[in-house]
This record gives sequence, structure tokens and C-alpha cells, in this order.
Amino acid sequence: MTPAPFHTLDGVAVAGKRVLVRADLNVPMHDGKITDMTRIERLSPTIRELSEKGARVIVLSHFDRPKGKRVSSMSLAPMAAALGEVLHRRVRFAEDCIGPPAEQVVASLADGDIAVLENTRFYRGEEENDPAFARRLAASGDIYVNDAFSVSHRAHASTEGIAHLLPSYAGRLMQAELKALGAALATPRHPVAAIVGGVKISTKLDLLGNLVDRVDVLAIGGAMANTFLAAQGKSVGRSVQETELHTSALEILKKAAAVGCTVILPLDAVTALELKEGVRTRIVAIDAVPSDEMILDIGPRTLAALEVRLATLKTLVWNGPLGAFETPPFDAGTTAFARAVAAATQAGALHSVAGGGDTVSALRHAGVLEQFSYVSTAGGAFLEWLEGKTLPGVAALGA
Repeated sequence: MTPAPFHTLDGVAVAGKRVLVRADLNVPMHDGKITDMTRIERLSPTIRELSEKGARVIVLSHFDRPKGKRVSSMSLAPMAAALGEVLHRRVRFAEDCIGPPAEQVVASLADGDIAVLENTRFYRGEEENDPAFARRLAASGDIYVNDAFSVSHRAHASTEGIAHLLPSYAGRLMQAELKALGAALATPRHPVAAIVGGVKISTKLDLLGNLVDRVDVLAIGGAMANTFLAAQGKSVGRSVQETELHTSALEILKKAAAVGCTVILPLDAVTALELKEGVRTRIVAIDAVPSDEMILDIGPRTLAALEVRLATLKTLVWNGPLGAFETPPFDAGTTAFARAVAAATQAGALHSVAGGGDTVSALRHAGVLEQFSYVSTAGGAFLEWLEGKTLPGVAALGA
């Protein structure tokens, strides 16, 4: 949970050096066009800094899951073009990440130039963390920089293997991510709370078990809360819940009580017969959910209780929406609380860190994505860090 000491780019002489930057260019695409530039935009400060200092910048990344085969629709060519647009300068593209195509492009670079190499997952050696493949990647560089926290939970050739072959450093995005996460749970200001939502408790058992030891307050929302409510004997109607995990839910509540962690579960809910925009809804107490309806959002009493608690907090970590926010009107609870967290953050009263794909989407939907202290675009890596696991790509940067 506490990030180990790691090397940063501060004071590193990069002029004239070939600097391999592991980025995360695995961006959303539709009909061959990038639909969200966030990851590319967040990468640009590291690339720009290295280029301005005279480095020959060579970007490595994967895209999608080609399973070790060359798939034309999974090429990084569009991402190279997009990076050039963000940086307002030419970015070269190599049609392979190893071999003659990569070697020729890398050899053509002058100080300050930038290139993107083709999808590393076109080779099975990437995901297998094959030492021979890692050595072939490393041959293109003199220095390695990991600026892809979001893939650093994977021990792959371009995230972990290569870091043992070259002088290795954290990029500025990686540095900012580790600093923000450390401030959230490693050395937080108390009281500290965690908001955990989403659908399945089964995917977040380790997360919940780790958090109750580290936070003062744990608020559980989304469909996940239904499992906890049902485990306590409350009727949740036709709501999604995991009967086989009732015992696990009760064990988490017992552990929380033993360590003095306050758990907040919904007091009321917005219910409906189906998850559909425009459907008739009702607000009910949590012990009065109609047998033929589903819990699809937190109710006003729950929101008020969360806002009262929010006023006492110094630190908040958030992963997972509080309701089915993708379908109005069941976005109301998540949106209202997100705006309250943003307001407290902007007022200087709260350090707020959020992460995970659905969470990022929910905060963007609420219009507050830029108003939290830090929002991580990482999914699996963010979750594994919250679970207290060691991330191989981060560990390999250890000082």
C-alpha cells in the first residue's frame, strides 16, 4: 500500500539518449477513431519534457488483445497520429516494435524527436514476459521510463522485464499517480473514508477486506450493497445480489466492527420494475423494498447521511458508482454525491482520489472530473493497489 522508493526523472541527463517510454495508449476506439483522448493527454507532459531536454523519445504500448498475432485493426498508428496532434509536432511511427522496422525508425531520430513503435502485444513474448523479447525491446533504448501505472499490475516484458535491463525511472504521470495514492491511504489525513460501489462483491472481496483495516468509514453502494443488505435479512426484491457471498459480507461487517471502521449501507433506495430510462420509480425505506422491484439508486436519506459524514472527512477514496448511473434517473445519487465531494475538495477541506473505469465515467457524467484532487484512469492497477497488492511494474522502478 505504501509505495516503495522509486527513481524519478529529476536530474536525469537524457540529452542525446534513446529513452523508451512505456505508455498506455490502450484508448477507446469506435469505427477506427479515438473517442477519448484522456490517456494520451495525460501522457504528453512526460513526452514533452523528455523531448525538450534533447532525448530521442521512443514510445512503447499495447492496444487491445491481439493474442500474439498481427491484427491490422489493433495497430497503434492512430495513437501515434493523435499524440502528434496533442503535442503539435511530428511523431514518427514504426510498423513493428522490434526488428528492422523499429531499428530503422529509431536510428533516424535526432535529439528531441519522438516515435511510437507498433503494438507490443503483436508478440506473445509481451504478455509472457519473455526475457528474450524484453531484451529485443531494450535494444532500442538507453533509458527506460514507465509512465503507465494503469498497466503496471501486469508483469509483462514492456512493463516489468525491460525495467531490469536498463536504467529505469517513473514518468511524471506515474510519479503523480503514486504520490496521490500514497496520500490517500498510505499517509492520509484522518478521518479517511472509502466509497465502494459497483455490481459484484465477488470482484472486490480483497479490496473491502483491506480497506476496513485502513479507513475510518466505509460506505458501500451500488448493487454490491444489496448483497450486504440481503445478508442481514433485508428483502431486496428482484435486485441483483450474490446469495453465495452472504457469509463473506457478514465477515467483512464483523471485521469492520472489530477494528472500529464504521460501515454505511443504504437507508433508503430508488426502486423500479425495470432498469429503463423513463420508467416509473419510487423512493422506499431500505426495509420496505417491493418484492417485484429492483434497487437502482440510493435514496435522499442515504445521500443526506453521506453528505453529513463527508463534512467530517479529510480524505476520501472512491471506487464504483452508487447506483445504475448510466440510465437516468438512476444517476441522481451518484451525481449529487460526486458534486458534494468536488465542492469539499475545491474548498480545500478534502483530499479526494477516485479511480476505475465506471467511476471515471460517473464523475465525467457529473461534470466534476477535474475537480477531485486526483482521478486515476487506471482500472485493474488502481483496484490492486487498493487491495494492498504489489504492482510488478512499480516494484521494478524501486530505488
